Amino acid sequence: MGDKGRHSNMWPKMWASSKMNEHEIARTLQQLSDRYPEPLRQAQVRDIPRVAFHIRLVLRERASTPVSDMEIADLGGGIGLFSVGCAALGFKRVVLIDDFDDGVNHVYGESILELHRSLGVTVISRDVVSDGIEDIRGSFDAVTTFDSMEHWHHSPKRLFHAVIDKLRQDGLFMVGVPNAVNLRKRITVPFGYGKWTTMQDWYEAPRFRSHVREPDVDDLKYIARDLQLMNWRILGKNWIGHSSSRIGIQAITKIADPILQWIPQLCSDIYLIGKKQ
Repeated sequence: MGDKGRHSNMWPKMWASSKMNEHEIARTLQQLSDRYPEPLRQAQVRDIPRVAFHIRLVLRERASTPVSDMEIADLGGGIGLFSVGCAALGFKRVVLIDDFDDGVNHVYGESILELHRSLGVTVISRDVVSDGIEDIRGSFDAVTTFDSMEHWHHSPKRLFHAVIDKLRQDGLFMVGVPNAVNLRKRITVPFGYGKWTTMQDWYEAPRFRSHVREPDVDDLKYIARDLQLMNWRILGKNWIGHSSSRIGIQAITKIADPILQWIPQLCSDIYLIGKKQ
C-alpha cells in the first residue's frame, strides 16, 4: 500500500506478535481523553482513531524493540494524545517538543500539560525548527512529527538531519502532513473552493499559526532522499473526511478511504516512514 522507496521491502507481518492490540490502544486513549478539561474532551475523543493509528505504526515498525525499552521523541505534538498515549502504554521514555504557543495554551497555561507530566512525558518548550534538538540527551528508537511541518515558517532541513543523528541504528522517522493536492482540492479548487483558512485568520491575527506550506507526495520523497532513509514509503489516509461534521462526507469517506489509500497522491493525509541507514 502506498509508494515505496527504491530500498523498500514489503512490511513485515510482525504486528500480530505485539502484546497490545488496536482495541487496547483505543481504550487507553479513551481513558486519557476523559482526563482533559471538558471543553477539550470531545476534540480528543474524535482524534482517537488517528492517534491510535500513529501508535500502531510506531509499534509495527519497531516491533523488534520491546515497548518497555522504546524511547521516542515527538516534534510539534502540542497538547494532543500521542505522547501521553505512548507514555501510558509503557514506553520507556517519551519526549514532547513544542513551542506551546497555540490559543489553547494561552487559555489553560501550564495546567494543560499536567496530564503529560504526571505520566512521565518529558515536556520541552521551544521552537524546534529554530532551536533544534541537538542538546537533548540520548538517542531515540523513533522520532515523529504529525500535522506540524505545514505550520513551520522555515526550512526543516537542518532539524531533520539532526533527527537522523539522534536516531539509533535502524531508528524510525515518521512525518505526517496534510496533502496539498488531495482529491477534494483537485475537484473543488476549479470552482473557487480550497482555502484552508479565512482571510481574517491570516490578516487580522497578530501572528499567523495556521498552514504555511502544505507538502505533497513528491515533497516527502524529496525529504526521504535528502535524509538517505532506508526502506522508506509513503502512506495515505483520509482523516479529514472521517472527522467531518457532515454525515454525508463521513459516509463517502468510509467507502472511498480504502481505495484512495492505494493512491496516496489523492489522500487528504500523507505519511513519510523511513529508517536511518
